[in-house]
Amino acid sequence: MEKLIQVALVEDHADIRQGLSYIINSTAGFDCTAYSTAEEALQKIFEDNCDVILMDINLPGMSGIDCTRLMKEKCPGLPIMMCTAYEDDENIFKALSAGAKGYILKRAAGDMLIEAIRDLHDGGSPMSSSIARRVVESFQNGGKKSKDDYDLTGREKEILELLSQGFRNKQIAEKLFLSPHTIRTHIYNIYEKLHVQNRVEALNKMAGRV
Repeated sequence: MEKLIQVALVEDHADIRQGLSYIINSTAGFDCTAYSTAEEALQKIFEDNCDVILMDINLPGMSGIDCTRLMKEKCPGLPIMMCTAYEDDENIFKALSAGAKGYILKRAAGDMLIEAIRDLHDGGSPMSSSIARRVVESFQNGGKKSKDDYDLTGREKEILELLSQGFRNKQIAEKLFLSPHTIRTHIYNIYEKLHVQNRVEALNKMAGRV
């Protein structure tokens, strides 16, 4: 019988954690154990004998980047892949410098998650295409980092602007010809990048910037 690939997932957002765990556990040949904080992961992961780690960046308490650095110090050969909403140069290169071998975006994780985990397990360095492009561009530009307001994408800024005008999720979905689920995903990514919990906090933080 083929040995299961043991995946450790570190993700604080409950529905994201459950969704990713479900995708992994429902795929033949994979088994997932999930943790909600970096501290919990550091305490238990090495006892659970995982093969690969999926790591969020924005965690309560210790960040995923700091957790990655500590895990690599303790077990240099353990492959870690960031799974996050952040796609700014600073977080990308901090994560890679901390020892991450891969970097995928949550919005693309459903489509490429299993392939990326398998690639990571086999010694590869999987990255979402937009992340790989930014890495290449950084080298081509001599390491200069591009800056944007909290690294919000054009679509995220567009949605935030509509939120500021009082539109609800369903109305935004209709205006942008997107599904309500897609809008919720974008809004979650906006909240995570801004480090806020709701639209009022998000709009207050971006006041004068959008």
